[in-house]
Amino acid sequence: MAKQARAAATRHQVLEGAALSFEKLGYGGASLSGILSYADVTKGALYFHFESKEALAWAVIKEQHAMAMLAAQRVLATAQSPTEAILLCAKEMARQLLTEPIVRAGVRLTLELGTSRGPATDPYIDWTDTLVALAGKAREAGELRATVDPAALARFLVSSFTGMQLVSEALTGRADLYERLADMWGLLLPSIASPDMLPRLLELAALRDDVAS
Repeated sequence: MAKQARAAATRHQVLEGAALSFEKLGYGGASLSGILSYADVTKGALYFHFESKEALAWAVIKEQHAMAMLAAQRVLATAQSPTEAILLCAKEMARQLLTEPIVRAGVRLTLELGTSRGPATDPYIDWTDTLVALAGKAREAGELRATVDPAALARFLVSSFTGMQLVSEALTGRADLYERLADMWGLLLPSIASPDMLPRLLELAALRDDVAS
């Protein structure tokens, strides 16, 4: 058991080193020697767990996706309503981008490698599917207007958040990500939320410290 624990710790250490390299340099710019430097492990330790840079990149994407889905499960278990869950999932994604190198690297790699449906696009597909289900429940509960198309809303939210975080990264290193997220909700919610839900949702969208943990 101790040996397995050490192996798991080493594997995670390699993943974190790879994430730092991929985040800074992208897939094309990252090298195995640079990843070794960031990870501070031996070449043998790296190759014991991963056979190539490509294998490392897919592992980072998979880990980022697992982190996002686990966070979504926590939000779904604690949110007071489907619409609140939608807002909190977006806020948690913002938090992960600001605090988790593996998430930042996974998002960059997904954009660089996701040219067609496959492992690199799975995070977007699953994220969209989750939002479609939540938006459908929210509309049925009267939290969203009856005219809202859950699938269209989910596609819009995934695309908007993706573009928003890229612009935020380019201009401020994502320092204004929460502010941009609040702006998005401030513009969108009045057109999709039921009037009785709107004040609570706008208040929730403006908060910065109540993200899932």
